[in-house]
Amino acid sequence: MLDGYRFRLYLNPEQQQTLLRWIGCQRLIYNAKVQEDRYFRRFQRRMVGTAGEKVPVDQRYRQFITERTPFLREVPSQILRNGAVQFRQAYQRFFKKLSGRPKFKKKSGRQAVWLSRELFEFIPQIEDQIGPVVSYQLRLGTKKFPVGNVAYRAHRLHSAPSSIHISVEGGRWWLSFSAEDAEVTMPKNTADAATEQIAEDLRHLSLDQLAKRTLGGDRGIAQPLTTSNGQVFDLLPVQKKRIKKTRRQRQRWQRKASRRKKGSQNQKKAYRKAAQHQQYEVNVRQEYAHQTSHALAVHAEYDLYVFEALRIKNMTKRPKAKRDASGRFLPNGAKAKAGLHRAILSSAWAQVVSFTTYKALRQGKLVITVPYAYSSQECAVCTFTSPDNRLTQAEFVCQRCGHTDNADHNAAVVIAGRGIKKLLSGDPLTKSHKTTRVFQKLGPERSEVTPGETDIRHAKPTARTQKSQNQEPLGVIRETPTSIRQASFTASTGG
Repeated sequence: MLDGYRFRLYLNPEQQQTLLRWIGCQRLIYNAKVQEDRYFRRFQRRMVGTAGEKVPVDQRYRQFITERTPFLREVPSQILRNGAVQFRQAYQRFFKKLSGRPKFKKKSGRQAVWLSRELFEFIPQIEDQIGPVVSYQLRLGTKKFPVGNVAYRAHRLHSAPSSIHISVEGGRWWLSFSAEDAEVTMPKNTADAATEQIAEDLRHLSLDQLAKRTLGGDRGIAQPLTTSNGQVFDLLPVQKKRIKKTRRQRQRWQRKASRRKKGSQNQKKAYRKAAQHQQYEVNVRQEYAHQTSHALAVHAEYDLYVFEALRIKNMTKRPKAKRDASGRFLPNGAKAKAGLHRAILSSAWAQVVSFTTYKALRQGKLVITVPYAYSSQECAVCTFTSPDNRLTQAEFVCQRCGHTDNADHNAAVVIAGRGIKKLLSGDPLTKSHKTTRVFQKLGPERSEVTPGETDIRHAKPTARTQKSQNQEPLGVIRETPTSIRQASFTASTGG
């Protein structure tokens, strides 16, 4: 099956400058397509002749290569083509209601370039010339635009992919791709079919057997994850201490960058230092999520893992502004809520569940989510639910049966019980996924229309366009009159 890989890249200064130029040109084509789309959609209803026509969504990029952009000819044509293809694929996701319309890509933050098979080659390194492939050597570029051999650290074996992504973040370069992995023990059928098959096998167990094979997890802020067997997963004290230190260092370098000349090399160095300090916390959280999910998935006593279906995106929304009768803004607790949002996002709630899901599936196990409402107020013994059961943040005392337990552990047991009920109900655990087409056959030539492209716009305008005060993009040709009558009307009005 397909598996994801991410390795460190080690480039020399010349290779870094070349790849940065590729990243910038591909981003320029993508942003130009977004700007072109916004231009057409903005004036579509105002144009008399094009009213009711569809906005063209294509992969054309030749119109952006002009005398003002000669640098676009200094990169392989596949780089520009892939930027237009990414725009088309983003719009296909919008048509499937999987995301919003394509937006502008910023120069800050993580930057990446998509390379198809014409721009790279994995040269296999064979042991003793007759043995198996032990490693690969990565070569980037074409005959006209060579980059050379690139050193990368592969901490595990992989096969040659069909396309790769090269990214840079915080001064570090990364190589990421998807390739076939023959060592993965996941069933050969799809993930949804495997999930339903595992669920059907678990339904044949008795209630007592299923209760012993189920592990519930309660996610919190003070304790990121507490399981129903009493185990608590959290960062190490030394990691928490270093994270606080890196946050102070990040703020320090951000203040330095704000005082330096805008766009200077010293300001870029300061921002790079701030990004490196931020990257440490990101790496620690990701390592914690991988270690926690691995410890859960390989546990031999459990086959079913249950978590709360938390809506993290809604939980971390900015509070709306409040006004009184006179229009003055009232305190809405935005500053205090911002601290809560920061604590929620830094607890790696989503990563733990996501990593546990695919790792458990490879082991033939199942991960499901259940509603979280009142799970911290419900008694795990008598199911009595009341806000008075939660005396403090860490103490739970049932007001009916007198059951006493740690609040997080009691909630984890309740979540495990809800997961068993959901499994035994027989309802399907998977939903149909909307997919989009991935364009694999891409021509290597630089052309006005790339292979596999379809033009949605069929008819030409039949009336004169309305004048606009907005500046038109480069390369736009004004439309000519379609009849003698319209030409005379244009001459009389001075249009």
